[in-house]
Formats: sequence, structure tokens, C-alpha cells
Amino acid sequence: MSKLAPHRQPQLLPELADLWNTFAPSPLPWSGTHLIRVEDDLEEGAYVLRAEIPGIDPDKDLSVSVQHGRLSIKAERSEKHEEKGHSEFSYGSFVRTVTLPVGAQEDGITANYAKGILTVTVPMAAEPEKATTIAVTSSD
Repeated sequence: MSKLAPHRQPQLLPELADLWNTFAPSPLPWSGTHLIRVEDDLEEGAYVLRAEIPGIDPDKDLSVSVQHGRLSIKAERSEKHEEKGHSEFSYGSFVRTVTLPVGAQEDGITANYAKGILTVTVPMAAEPEKATTIAVTSSD
């Protein structure tokens, strides 16, 4: 069982779209991009997401944003490989959007890129109080 709090919206559709886009061409707006591999967990009162994005310059090739409880990561990579008598360019767009868990505080989010790994830390609100049972009376 996951330690993560319930999400605001199910992630089924974005995950299926990413999977479908991996295997088949798509006319969808996010086609032509590659899926960013991520792992997430709750650590010391914060939601922590790590994304594997090696070989980019985070100052110019990486964008992290949050809106309406959804965290988006976008990256662009271009590389030039040269050998004697031969050179080759490779380009790629990468994207991943995840729904933040209930209690995530959009203010105070931090992001750090080191050794090809982006770490995004989202502060979480204190545990909500447990539900209180309310007695129901009859007017009859």
C-alpha cells in the first residue's frame, strides 16, 4: 500500500496517453515527446518527485511549473556526436505532468537538478483532522 495521500484527480488518462504515445504515432498535442521517468514518495512531510533527465542544461533546457494541483516538467535536449568523417545530431522533447496529492502546498515548491536527476520537493499540509461522527435526530 502506498504512503501517498489520495490524489485530487486520477492519473489514469495521462498515464495511458504516455503509454500509447510510446508505442504508436498519435495526432494528440503531446505526440513527438518522450516520457520522463519519475519516482515519487512522501518524505519528512513533503512530497518528493525525482525525474531522470540526463544530458540537459537546466538553465536553458528545463521548465518546471505548477497549476491547479498539477506539476509539469518539460525538457529539450539536443546533442551532436562527431567522429572522424561523420557527425550526427539528435534532438528530443520530454514531458511529464503529475497530479499532486491532496494537501500539497503549491507555495514553497523547490526544484534542484544534479547529476541528471531533477528533484522537486513539495511541502505538504499537516495531516487533516479525523472525521467527527455527527448524531442524526428525527423530527417525527
